Amino acid sequence: MADQKKSYLIDMDGVLVRGTAVVPGADLFLSRLRDRGCEHLVLTNNPKYTQKELSDRLRGIGLEVEPRRIFTSSMATVSFLKSQKSNGRAFVIGESGLTGPMRDAGFSLTDDAAYYVVLGETRAYDIAQITTAIRLIERGARFIATNPDPSGPGDGGTMPACGAMAALIEKATGRSPFFIGKPNPLMMRTALNYLGVHSENTVMVGDRMDTDMVAGVESGMETILVLSGVTRREDVERFPYQPGRILPSVADIEP
Repeated sequence: MADQKKSYLIDMDGVLVRGTAVVPGADLFLSRLRDRGCEHLVLTNNPKYTQKELSDRLRGIGLEVEPRRIFTSSMATVSFLKSQKSNGRAFVIGESGLTGPMRDAGFSLTDDAAYYVVLGETRAYDIAQITTAIRLIERGARFIATNPDPSGPGDGGTMPACGAMAALIEKATGRSPFFIGKPNPLMMRTALNYLGVHSENTVMVGDRMDTDMVAGVESGMETILVLSGVTRREDVERFPYQPGRILPSVADIEP
């Protein structure tokens, strides 16, 4: 129905925050969603932190987001793994945002006879861990990666992210990982199920054409591209798919 409330999946980096600063008007946008009873989730490909940790970090820079309103690539990864058949044993490279949900889901985290190698992100990649992952995959472990992002911001500059380390392991083993996070529509579908809403009545808000917008289009959602992140207006036309709307920032979205 035309007057039915919309639900919102909202990318975090470049949409609500830029580095350690809140995008101007992002707090008011989230307040409007809450006041009008619009279901919403903040999405991130960052697998390092738990919902509570991310909520606390956002609160520390002035943005109030309840833990239950945050959905990470780690959560999507664990949901996918639970839907698959396995022996429940996984070798995991990652932080508490990934290892905690894996344990909570009943997986045994081990480097012995692992059915899965699950690659996330960590503040300090360990060559011994990477070597273990390579050897387990060579012996038949299934290779799963939380997200394809090659790099991310760190103290003092760029840091390697999951996609870069996955490429290293792939090069050594000849085995490609299955990426769960954006732009895989699987993450979007999992987030929609988590929120209990349907794609036809949901809006994907993001700042990247190559992740947020393509994931929204492939998942059957309405899309809004905001120009507060990495994509410039002149970049949009070169893509074969287009966002439904282009706005300067989330401050311009009227739920």
